[in-house]
Amino acid sequence: MSRPGAGGADVDLLVAGAGPAGCGTAIRAALAGLSVVVVEPRSGPIDKACGEGIAHSAVEYLTRLGVELSGRPFHGIRYVDATHQVDARFTTGPGLGVRRTTLQAALLKRLAELNVPVIHDRVGAITQNSTSVTAAGITAHYLAAADGLHSPIRRQLNLAQPSPTSFHPRPPGFRPGLPGSGSSSAPYGAGGGVRRGLRQHFAVAPWTDLVEVYWSRLGEVYVTPVADDLVGVAILTSARGTFDSHLDAFPALKRRLRDATPANAVMGAGPLRQRVRGRVAGRVLLVGDAAGYVDALTGEGIAVALRTSAELVDCVRADRPQDYEAAWRRVSWECRLLTASLLWARNRPLLAPRIVPAAAALPGVYRTIVNRLS
Repeated sequence: MSRPGAGGADVDLLVAGAGPAGCGTAIRAALAGLSVVVVEPRSGPIDKACGEGIAHSAVEYLTRLGVELSGRPFHGIRYVDATHQVDARFTTGPGLGVRRTTLQAALLKRLAELNVPVIHDRVGAITQNSTSVTAAGITAHYLAAADGLHSPIRRQLNLAQPSPTSFHPRPPGFRPGLPGSGSSSAPYGAGGGVRRGLRQHFAVAPWTDLVEVYWSRLGEVYVTPVADDLVGVAILTSARGTFDSHLDAFPALKRRLRDATPANAVMGAGPLRQRVRGRVAGRVLLVGDAAGYVDALTGEGIAVALRTSAELVDCVRADRPQDYEAAWRRVSWECRLLTASLLWARNRPLLAPRIVPAAAALPGVYRTIVNRLS
């Protein structure tokens, strides 16, 4: 049996990657009447080291796409440091804490309902001309590259800008660096080096209906309720060390987790910062983390990926790929600006320890920013 699009461009859109960005793009395209094929080398629900909190706007969008979500609602964001705590509750509706594997299973289920084929293969070499693009033995009118933070397609098409260091995602259980190195005794906000993420789940009932963000010299920890008996703990830092050694920099959280049982192994990912020359190369369009990434500091990765995926589908339907770059910038600029600004302050020794106190002193401003992002 031949693949869809083999030997001719009878496929409108080939999507590389079955994460949230790829599945969201494929579902939107199928609902718009386009013929779609997804290529994904991994089988089964795909996990990722991330915060697992989905903003209210993204929850609404996925619901409109017909994706059935299950998880634990959260109603705002709490910033915490050694001496301050400030809450910002959502005004438009709750977000949803969802295990990444649960989210991906729901997305794959929706693809199956729409009869969108998911082929387990690698994209490999890409060739294209003025009317079509061929990858993984499939010829389509367009290719949406949603192949993640370290996108091979982005590198193949020379759309990536050089990074200061090279780091690749590690399998579950990987613990980078040396225990105790990069300790929390470094100056607050010093370094501004390559930031990475580590995540682990703990079997414990959530103690709040908010996503908590703990701040220290080492970095930030996001605690997201993802089920009635499970929380996800994601550490963002440029320091080296194990997950357990990093937790020492957050004594209040460590006390919370003292009697909690780790539910799985530690996962890691990074570097988080990904610079991209452009999002369009002929008939190939980048979306999601492949299109460039600032940091996970504001937790808007999925929401931005979904918004930009909608723009990608509109450009494909209009047969105007050249419009996508401007559309991507238009719908993502606010999140990119806020994230870059907060990260800039985070990396300044004089400003970093004042971020949470400033939010506590100006709760209305903090609440406005949080709700703008949500």
